[in-house]
Amino acid sequence: MFRRTFWFTAGAAAGVWATTKVHAKVRQLTPESLAAQAADKAVDAGHRLKDFALDVRAGMAQRESELGEVLGLDAPVDPELPAGRRLAVEGRVERPYNDHPHSSRVNSRTPHNRNEDH
Repeated sequence: MFRRTFWFTAGAAAGVWATTKVHAKVRQLTPESLAAQAADKAVDAGHRLKDFALDVRAGMAQRESELGEVLGLDAPVDPELPAGRRLAVEGRVERPYNDHPHSSRVNSRTPHNRNEDH
């Protein structure tokens, strides 16, 4: 009698455990749950990428300062050296794309589509 009760209880407990596991797995595979998992992984990947970018930037700054020390770029300027030259490009004014100086040569009424059949 006790054997039957024991095995009945053990079987019922195993059934409840298996049913619970199956329902949990089914809940994990619903579209809403999969979307939430994907969003969590994307956020986590974004944080890892940000940390990586910050590490790279810090490494670049450290290496730049090391190279500056080795090459003497941080040293004071010698007063006997001539002053630096200004480049002619510095004073250049950027124009909008439509305000090009040679745009008057183009007739705006004629199409310029080279792929068009003539």
